[in-house]
Amino acid sequence: MKKRSESDPGRYDVGDLLGLGSHSVRKSYYPELVERIEQLEVEKNRYKWLFEHALHGIFRGDLKGGFLASNPAMAEICGYPSPESLVGSIRRLREQVFYTIDEFDRLRQELLDYGKVVARETRLRRAGGEPVDVAITLLRRPDLGAEVVEAFVLDITERVQARRKLEQLNIDLERRVDERTEALQNANVGLRYQIEERQRIEQDLVVAVNAAKEANLSKDKYLAAASHDLLQPLNAARLLVSTLQDSPLPKRENHLVQRIHRALESAEDLLADLLDISKLDQQAMKPDLVYADLEDLVGVLAEEFEPVARNASLAFRVRSRSAIARTDPRMLSRVLRNLLSNAFRYTSKGGVLLAMRRRADLLDIEVWDTGVGIEPDKLGDIFTEFHQLLPQGSGGREGVGLGLAIVERMVRVLGCTITVQSRPGKGSRFRLSVPVETGRSVSRRQERDVAAPAVDTLSGALVLVIDNEPDILLSMGALLERWGCRVLLAASAEAAVEQCPPGGELPDAILADFHLDHDRTGCEAILAVRSHCNVDIPAAIITADRSDQCRRLLQALYLPVLNKPVKPNRLRALLTSLVARPLSQDL
Repeated sequence: MKKRSESDPGRYDVGDLLGLGSHSVRKSYYPELVERIEQLEVEKNRYKWLFEHALHGIFRGDLKGGFLASNPAMAEICGYPSPESLVGSIRRLREQVFYTIDEFDRLRQELLDYGKVVARETRLRRAGGEPVDVAITLLRRPDLGAEVVEAFVLDITERVQARRKLEQLNIDLERRVDERTEALQNANVGLRYQIEERQRIEQDLVVAVNAAKEANLSKDKYLAAASHDLLQPLNAARLLVSTLQDSPLPKRENHLVQRIHRALESAEDLLADLLDISKLDQQAMKPDLVYADLEDLVGVLAEEFEPVARNASLAFRVRSRSAIARTDPRMLSRVLRNLLSNAFRYTSKGGVLLAMRRRADLLDIEVWDTGVGIEPDKLGDIFTEFHQLLPQGSGGREGVGLGLAIVERMVRVLGCTITVQSRPGKGSRFRLSVPVETGRSVSRRQERDVAAPAVDTLSGALVLVIDNEPDILLSMGALLERWGCRVLLAASAEAAVEQCPPGGELPDAILADFHLDHDRTGCEAILAVRSHCNVDIPAAIITADRSDQCRRLLQALYLPVLNKPVKPNRLRALLTSLVARPLSQDL
C-alpha cells in the first residue's frame, strides 16, 4: 500500500513507507508510532528554530577545511550577511577565520587530545579583516569526520573592552599615587631645613615611600601606614611650637616661631587632606547617618574658631537657628571647618560670618568673608585637587589646594549641594544646602556674637595625659601647663594607674593616645584608671588612626576623638568641655 504525498506526488511520507497510508489505518493500528513521529517532527522544528534564532554563534566545521553549517548569529559575528554567504566564502578555517594561526593550531591539538575545548577566549577574523574577540567552545565529532567539530561562539567584545578600561584605570590610579607621593615629598623639602624635627619627618617619609614602592602596596595601605608614622612626630612638633607661641620671645625669635607654625600647619593639612581625599575617591568613606542638631554643630564650630578670629584680629559672628537633619555630623563638621578655615586664611581685614537660613525643607549654612575673593573665570576650578584660591601677590598663607576638593566630595556623599559667589577684592560666600527634618521639635538658640573670649575654665584643672611617645608627652605637658593646667604624664596604663594613688586627688580629665606599646590601646588605659578610681572620669582619645574601624569602636565606647596632628584650639575646646563635665560615681 504505497501512497504518494499530497504536497509532492513524487515522494512518499514516512507513514506511507511504514504502511500507514490511510489516516484511519494510522489511527486504528499504529497510534503510538504516529504520536512518536509527530513528537519527532515537533522536536526537529524546535531545534531548528533554536539554531536559527540563537543569540550565540553556532557552526559545524572541518578543521582541515571550512564551515559545514552555520546559524545567522555566527554569520553576524564574522561580518557576513547570511549563513549561506559565510559557508560559501570560507574554505579554510585556519587561515580565513582564526585571527592567529598559532592559536588555531593550539586549539586543534587540544581538540585532538581531549575531544573538546571549553569557553576559550580567542580572536576571529571578520569579513573586512578586522578582529573580533570571542569565547569559543569546540566539541569534536569523530562520528561525522576525523576533524569535524561543532562550536558555540559568544561575542565578548564589550567584556574585553571593559577589562581593558579597568586595566587603564588601574594604570591611572598608580600614576595618581606616584603624583601624590611626589607632591608629598616636595611639600616636605622646604620644611626639613628649619628644625631638626623636620629631618626626622623627612626620613620617615622617605622610608614610607620606599617601602610602598618596594612592596607595590595600594594607595590606601600606604597612606594608612604613613598617617601614623608621619603624624606622630608632626603632632609633637606642632604642640611644642604652640607652646613657644604662648611664650614671651624676642621679636626675631617670635617671627621664626610663627614661620615654623605656618610650615607645620601646611604639612599637617596636606597629610590629612591626602588621607581623606584618597578614601573619598575610592568611595571608602561611608557616612554614619544620624539625626543631628545643626544648631549645636554650628555652635561647636563657633567656639573652635573664636580663638582663630581673636588671634587674627578679625570679627567673627554666628547667626544660628534650630534645625534637625539626618546626616553624618563628623563629615558635615569637616565641610564647614574647611570653609571656615579658607575664610580666615584669605581674609586679612574685616571679618567672617557663619549664618543659617531656612528655605522650605532645606537649611542653607553660609560662610561669608571679606577676603581677597575669587576671579569669575576661576570659580569653576576651585573644587579641583591642588587648586590654590590665593592669587599671587595678595599676601597671606597659601593652602595646599585640597580643602575644597574634599568639601565637594563630602557634600556629594552627604546628598547636599554647595554653591559659591565671589567678588575679587570684596570677599566670597559659600552656601551649603542641607535637607532638614520638618516634624521635629528642637530648642531655639538666640543669635550670638562669638568675638568675645570664652571664660577660662582650665586654670588649675588636673589633666592626666597617656601617650607612649616621650616627645608628645613632653610637648603636650608643656602646652597644657601654659594654659594653666596641672599635668600628670604616663606612658602606659600601669603608669597612669600609679599616678592616681588611693585617697589622692583625681584627674579632672584624661587625654589618651589610642595606640600604646605592646598592642595596648588608650581605651584600655582609660578603663583601667576609671576602674582603679571607681569614678567615670571624663576622657577623650587622641589618635592618628583615621580608619572607620577605629572611629566605630570609639563611638561604641562614647569616647570623644581628636585626630592627630592636634590643633591647639580644637584641643582646648575639647578639654574645656571635659573639665566642665561632673565626675560620675556610677562605676
